[in-house]
Amino acid sequence: MARLDHQWFKSSYSGGNDPNCVEVRFVNGFAYVRNSTVPGGAVLVFNRSEWEAFELGVFNGEFSMPV
Repeated sequence: MARLDHQWFKSSYSGGNDPNCVEVRFVNGFAYVRNSTVPGGAVLVFNRSEWEAFELGVFNGEFSMPV
């Protein structure tokens, strides 16, 4: 998937008819994250090292939802 600067995108794993998802975009070394159902709502902002630490945690299964 091509990532264009300033473009919001969601994971290809998002449910087809389920609009509930997060979107992310990358601008000037920051990751911006928002709820796709409330595009005008709050946005979380992470710097590169914070975002990369989060990605590694996800990759290593550290953020799996408890049963």
